[in-house]
Amino acid sequence: MGAAERSELVVGIDPARTWHLPLAWAADEAHRRGLELRLVVAVPPQHDTQHVDDGPRRMFMIQAGADALQEGADWVRARHPQLHPVTDLLDGLPAPVIVELSARARMVVLGSRHLSRAAEYFSAGSLVVPVTAQANCPVVIVGDAEHVTQQPTYLVVGIDGSESSKVALGLAFEEADLRGAALRAVSVWQPPVFTLHDEKAAVQAQRRMLFEITAGWSLQYPDVHLAHEVPTGHPVEELARASEHALAVVVGRRGRGGYMGMRLGSVVHGLLHRAHCPVITVPLV
Repeated sequence: MGAAERSELVVGIDPARTWHLPLAWAADEAHRRGLELRLVVAVPPQHDTQHVDDGPRRMFMIQAGADALQEGADWVRARHPQLHPVTDLLDGLPAPVIVELSARARMVVLGSRHLSRAAEYFSAGSLVVPVTAQANCPVVIVGDAEHVTQQPTYLVVGIDGSESSKVALGLAFEEADLRGAALRAVSVWQPPVFTLHDEKAAVQAQRRMLFEITAGWSLQYPDVHLAHEVPTGHPVEELARASEHALAVVVGRRGRGGYMGMRLGSVVHGLLHRAHCPVITVPLV
């Protein structure tokens, strides 16, 4: 299913914590793009054990999920009266449920608890790593608010010359154009540890690559003010620094990750921890 055929934005709701920040991002994006908005709560199956009756706990989770969906839908309608969100209370582990829904979604939006890496990998309730690694559409992780007071507003996109970063560039231009924001295309040159390089020549080659990759998109989106930046350093640190006051940072993701997202790229994973704005990851699918 192509992006143009996907008319739905899916937002995962966690009844156990505050969901207003990711839901606000999702509602605003659905309004901007004219998409349907689907609010989802997934309730894990009852544990199969001879010693513990998990039924009351699961019934509590089902009721909490239903309440959160109703409150969320009411909250969306108050924010954007023209939106009519759909609510789904589904059976299953949250991460696989959201990944399955991503097959027909334009975007998936999740909140972030800024967990440690170990907590993200081994917490049953953590969605960020597995969904980001395996989703079939862009995934937006909203752990911090957009920096709308920064003028002019801008987005950051990370470019490394890969096909996935080129796909991310297209979405970044689209987002910037929708918002009337500027775009900073950042390609970080990381000096090799053991090899001698002419740094000046290497940076010039990287800057040339950046201009070539962005040229066609600038013609397609002439109203988007584009800045080319080639800082030297570690990609995660430099992208996090560039996006410190951004509306969002956009990065590409190569293919689909392995079990529970353990193959999630180091730059993407690092930004999920370091960026102080929404992080949009774009798969190469």
